[in-house]
Amino acid sequence: MRPPFHPDRDQLDLVTILAALSDPTRLGIVATLAEVGEVSCSSFGDAATKTALSYHYAKLREAGVTRTRIEGTQRFISLRRDDLDEKFPGLLDSVVTNARRAKPSGPGS
Repeated sequence: MRPPFHPDRDQLDLVTILAALSDPTRLGIVATLAEVGEVSCSSFGDAATKTALSYHYAKLREAGVTRTRIEGTQRFISLRRDDLDEKFPGLLDSVVTNARRAKPSGPGS
C-alpha cells in the first residue's frame, strides 16, 4: 500500500487551506483534533458516512492541514500544527477558536 500524499511545508498554500476549512464538517474535525490530538479516523463515525468522511479527510490531508498515519488496518489523523504555525503563524489558533464559538452549546441550540 502506498502511503497517503502529504504536501511538504513549503508547498502549503493559504487559499487551499482556507478552502479545506470552509466546510463545517472539516472545521469540526479540525476543532476536535486541536482538543484531543491524534485520533483514529473511525472516531468521527457519527459526523457523516464513511464515504463522506474519507472525502473530508482527504481534503484536509491534501491541503496540508492534517497528517494521516497508517498502523496496520487503522488510520490515525492529527493536525500538522508545527507546519501550519511555522508557515502561517496564528492561523490554526484563530480557526479553532472561532470554530468553537460557532458550535452550538448543547442539544437544540
